[in-house]
Amino acid sequence: MSEDILVNVSPFETRVAVVSQGAVQELHLERSAHKGYVGNVYLGKVARVLPGMQSAFVAIGLERAAFLHIADIRENRLERANGQTPTPIEKLLFEGQSIKVQVIKDPIGTKGARLSTQISLAGRLLVYLPYDPHIGISQRIESETERNRLRELVQRLTPEDEAGGYIVRTQAEDASEEEIAADIDYLAKLWSSVQQRSRTSAPPTLLHEDLTLAQRVLRDVVSAETQTIQVDSRATVAALRGWAGEYTPQVLARLAHYSGERPLFDLYNVDEEIARALSRRVDLKSGGYLIIDQTEALTTIDVNTGGFVGGRNFDDTIFKTNLEATQAIARQLRLRNLGGIIILDFIDMENHEHRDAVLVELKKALARDRTRVTVNGFTQLGLVEMTRKRTRESLAHMMTEPCPVCQARGNIRTARTVCYEILRELLREAHQFNPREFRILASQTVIDLFLEEESQHLAQMGDFIGKPVSLQVETAYSQEQYDVILV
Repeated sequence: MSEDILVNVSPFETRVAVVSQGAVQELHLERSAHKGYVGNVYLGKVARVLPGMQSAFVAIGLERAAFLHIADIRENRLERANGQTPTPIEKLLFEGQSIKVQVIKDPIGTKGARLSTQISLAGRLLVYLPYDPHIGISQRIESETERNRLRELVQRLTPEDEAGGYIVRTQAEDASEEEIAADIDYLAKLWSSVQQRSRTSAPPTLLHEDLTLAQRVLRDVVSAETQTIQVDSRATVAALRGWAGEYTPQVLARLAHYSGERPLFDLYNVDEEIARALSRRVDLKSGGYLIIDQTEALTTIDVNTGGFVGGRNFDDTIFKTNLEATQAIARQLRLRNLGGIIILDFIDMENHEHRDAVLVELKKALARDRTRVTVNGFTQLGLVEMTRKRTRESLAHMMTEPCPVCQARGNIRTARTVCYEILRELLREAHQFNPREFRILASQTVIDLFLEEESQHLAQMGDFIGKPVSLQVETAYSQEQYDVILV
């Protein structure tokens, strides 16, 4: 399916939308104030080693120390691969040690960045592995003849004294020998500069910064299906043309400057899609809908029939709704950049053939995802467990924050509940103090309830404690906020 890539550039952020079949399929966002760190290589300093967790915290110059687990240490992987007993982390690292690391996951929420010592540098066609003498081929290159050709080509072009290896990317399919050689040369120079900086710098130091979002789009997102790459910034187009001329010359013909009067994103209603991607509910064309809840531990997606009654019978209605939901789920995962553990709660299907068909359709819809996805199938409870590799923050984490009123609970205490809390607080205060009067400061809804339906209980409490109780509306208070003042 053909697709168009839209790049909206402003001084404060860059936004990228991938549009296919008239709908936004992917969204990428990078802000000047908070750029992503994935792919960056640092010379860090070990701040603390935790033997009990077999992990360490490493200072790399960010706000929070980054996290390095034993499984992401190169020496540990080699020992496991050779069948040896892994060396404990306390014997590999010590506090104050300088160490070269790469960010593999951005800081998310209260968690610091996650690190690895297994460094990899991405080029246009290859990924260079400085410490791993291995040649791998992308699984998306299906032709065995082409896989063998690329493997032999990379082996032949690799210098004899090369200690590292390469992973051949999907974009390398049908690439010429000259293109592969140019990528090997570029990656060798890049690694040489990283090595040189690490020898002359003190930790913490940034040794290599990953490309800008616009450059990563040309390197990673553009495919054979991409028709046009429209950019609404003349300066960015000029910079991208210079970069693409050197590294991705085949995309130059598709790179264009958008100079229309209407904003680029307005042409494809991208801003409306962003607003919908921040909502819990996603409506399906049939009348069904999804409910998406993102938590710290996992994301749940619940499928509901809603107003859809179009099937011949109830089982048929459920089956059609679930089939439609598979396409919507795959799109929402890409659109919202959801990662980690994902639980899908399809509408219960008793027919095993229907279950199998829904699972096949889901996997087919997820096959378009550029991010690695694993689907584990239906559990005994009828849920589908799956994982999607998480490297950067989701759209919701980047664009929203917890509600200051409900503290991200999604609901608040009723006005009546708050009234009863205040009455109990009055009783506690009356046992400890002997003021002339008690004054209640609360929101308009709580005060109104005290003046109407709860007036009798308030009067009874005043008689019981033997003190007058006055009421005062605080317009700045939320429904849950209140104060009991001693006068």
